[in-house]
Amino acid sequence: MHPTSTFEDEAFSLRGHTQVTGMWHMLCDTTRARGRDVWKLTYSDILADADTGQAHWEAHYRFSATGRMVHKVIDGRFTFNPQGLIATHSDRFNFWAWSRWARRACCGAGRLLRHKVRAPAAANLQKYLKK
Repeated sequence: MHPTSTFEDEAFSLRGHTQVTGMWHMLCDTTRARGRDVWKLTYSDILADADTGQAHWEAHYRFSATGRMVHKVIDGRFTFNPQGLIATHSDRFNFWAWSRWARRACCGAGRLLRHKVRAPAAANLQKYLKK
């Protein structure tokens, strides 16, 4: 991963190697600690050339904040630098469907709900990176 890489999804807006790799390490550590028994990841439709790439994956996991099982369907897009390292990674998924699985949300998935997901995600990452 390039030192100035970026990652974007509904929960995170990250800049730089430390934040991006820190998020992946945090998610993997959380899965090992609280949900390895139910973690499942499938992937398909992987396409790439020298400049861009895309992948589709589906993650089944236990959402750590609520303990609920989640099925998250994700489409990722990537750009690569001239050395072949990931420069940008953007994941898109149906936020409304995910929020119903993860939090039992019963009304709109607007900015307020997104903020309620992004704020603790950012705080958890900052706490994790300080370790």
